[in-house]
Amino acid sequence: MLKMKPMFKIQTVIAISLLAGTPSAGAETWSLERCVAYALEHNISVQQSKLQILEGEQTLTEAKDRFLPTVNGSVGQSWSFGRGLTSENTYANRNTSNFQWGASASLPLFQGLSEYRQLDVAKANLQQLVLNTEATKDNVTLNVISQYLQVLYQKEVLESARIQLGYSQYEAQRQKTLVENGKVPEADLLDAEAQMAQDSLTVVSSQNDLNVALVELTNLLRLPTPEGFDVQPLAEGEPMIPTAQAVYDSALNTNNSLMAARQGIKVAESNISLAKTGYIPTLSFSTSIGSSYYTMSGMKSESFRDQMRHNYSTYIGLNLSIPIFNAFSTRNSVRKARLHKISAELTEDQTETELYRNIQLAYYQAKGARDRYFTSLETLDKTEASFAATQEKYNLGRATPTEFEQAKNNLFRTRVSSIQAHYEYLLRHRILIFYQSNKL
Repeated sequence: MLKMKPMFKIQTVIAISLLAGTPSAGAETWSLERCVAYALEHNISVQQSKLQILEGEQTLTEAKDRFLPTVNGSVGQSWSFGRGLTSENTYANRNTSNFQWGASASLPLFQGLSEYRQLDVAKANLQQLVLNTEATKDNVTLNVISQYLQVLYQKEVLESARIQLGYSQYEAQRQKTLVENGKVPEADLLDAEAQMAQDSLTVVSSQNDLNVALVELTNLLRLPTPEGFDVQPLAEGEPMIPTAQAVYDSALNTNNSLMAARQGIKVAESNISLAKTGYIPTLSFSTSIGSSYYTMSGMKSESFRDQMRHNYSTYIGLNLSIPIFNAFSTRNSVRKARLHKISAELTEDQTETELYRNIQLAYYQAKGARDRYFTSLETLDKTEASFAATQEKYNLGRATPTEFEQAKNNLFRTRVSSIQAHYEYLLRHRILIFYQSNKL
């Protein structure tokens, strides 16, 4: 019995660990839809993209404000001391004081269409920012779907490990009874307890993998802790896999990353048009009003009121500016804008290529996982039948402990393989459906 005490301590520690790692019965369960909605609301990348939209809206407002006139007012007071020129065209020591005020306004009548084209650039850029934000949301959604299914997968693996442990616990108890009745040697009991301890460690490891998956998911959701958090199972069964071509044809018109890349070409085209306005003349209207009050020591001056009236002046003018040569500045700006368009076209082509690759990859992964899953179901049925037969033979003394453990381990591996194929199948199917319709 002294040899059994360390084994008893190990089992006690493992049991405590299992109880500590098991989610509480009162844990709040979240659906996939709720997880995605919460992540989209709290994700930092999405929030940063929304800030960029606000900046784009401000840029659009500034482009609209360029059509408005500018109005300025001015007031000035100056003093002069020492020798100065008098009205008799001689110099004398005089102290002078000068007060003046004025107001001016300028209105762009025709700026070579630059205001209109700046407005077009701002609108196109804002639309691209909106599409980029939607593309960011799509990436967050796919990450949440993947991690959500990872949690469900780890939960099923943990359940299989617990079933495995249940077999070991039953066998250890059976061997204990046989030892107490003197039917088998104590070594058989020690072997059974050692296997039970090994299966308990497998449960602990599976529980840890589940905890890690929950931590990853709650981090995506930006929840402070995974404590009290759990997910709901998905009732999907065996969904149909759409063809890769059907998904791709639909994604060409709905994928936000691709649409944002296409919008980037429109932004580049608008910038080319804006750069070309440097070749066009501009016409502006300006006007101003003002008056002044002047005094000189030793000389009589008119009153402030009279000088304000007599010195009052107005100005109206038109200014036409014709670009003749600006050191090739406009030409260089147009060339740079055209290079940016080529870059945007390459980005669009790369995005479309990656989209096609991702869809093809998801399709063949889904198809392969589905085939593995259906095959594993047949294998699992046969493996369960084989294990039941071996267990019965073992209970009757017709099979060795090694044969029993081998059958049990084969059953566990087959069950885990089936679970893995099933969730790989579900994940790739979800990805394909999301690419096809932007829906969960």
